[in-house]
Amino acid sequence: MEKIVFLDSASIVADIRRPGFAHRWEAYPATTAEQVVARLKDATVAITNKVLLRRETLEQLPRLKMVAVAATGTDNVDIACCRERGIVVSNIRNYSVHTVPEHVFMLVLALRRNLLAFRADLRNGAWQRSPQFCLFTHPVRDLYGSTLGIIGNGAIGKAVEQIALAFGMKVLFAEHKGAAEVRTGYTAFDKVLRESDVISLHLPLNEQTRHLISTAEFDHMRPGALLINTARGGLVDEAALLDALQSGRIGGAGFDVLGKEPPTAGHPLLDLDLPNFILTPHIAWSGREAMQVLADQLIANIEAYAAGSPQNRVA
Repeated sequence: MEKIVFLDSASIVADIRRPGFAHRWEAYPATTAEQVVARLKDATVAITNKVLLRRETLEQLPRLKMVAVAATGTDNVDIACCRERGIVVSNIRNYSVHTVPEHVFMLVLALRRNLLAFRADLRNGAWQRSPQFCLFTHPVRDLYGSTLGIIGNGAIGKAVEQIALAFGMKVLFAEHKGAAEVRTGYTAFDKVLRESDVISLHLPLNEQTRHLISTAEFDHMRPGALLINTARGGLVDEAALLDALQSGRIGGAGFDVLGKEPPTAGHPLLDLDLPNFILTPHIAWSGREAMQVLADQLIANIEAYAAGSPQNRVA
């Protein structure tokens, strides 16, 4: 009989049905690093959203046969070790193709139209003191006719493109950084940086993409450009981002992710009080409808594994 252990069930707000085969089920709202081995000691299937499953942990779990990742990103799981040990790893696909793009454009619109700055003006009484019917204290920029650079051409990147086209934006998909050739339908990475009014990141975090955007990339961007990151915090060098914002090198940034989550008190981006920087607490993916799709697919992945035909495999 399979024993299924959900290590961080509080990370999903949805109705999670039980798999349709004989099994034992244990769910913990959260699990610390020190608790992982004890809780998975007899498990054959582990469910994790963000709990780390590194080699030193996996090697202590001889009964483990499957890791069901309750997310798309799998950077919290040692995929190479799972392959060596014959552990199936399945992730969630395309569940957030509506909710993440909506969050992207919430950030883009708020920044392009200076929402936070105008809200501050209202609170400070600027409109009440205005000699005319409106305020011109901050520039308002339309999306129509502007250029969106998308780095990452997966399902979410394509969904972001569709919304951008509906706004009348020009869309450029970036070729891999440093690529010798530019594929049809793509634009050279550096050219995307130079020509985009908004750049949105939609790619996984790995050794090739870590700090994809740093000082050199900010130096290539337009002075008024926006950087949007709803993917992974480690894609951007946070020290370089802080410098680019404080120096006015870029027009602004909207982030839903940080390199360490949850962040510790005193993180410089948490305390950054600028009207052209918006930070949300990793919620772009968390529309209630999207989380239900995730929960349903999570159990379907486990059932497919148990039936001998694993789906959505990354290992």
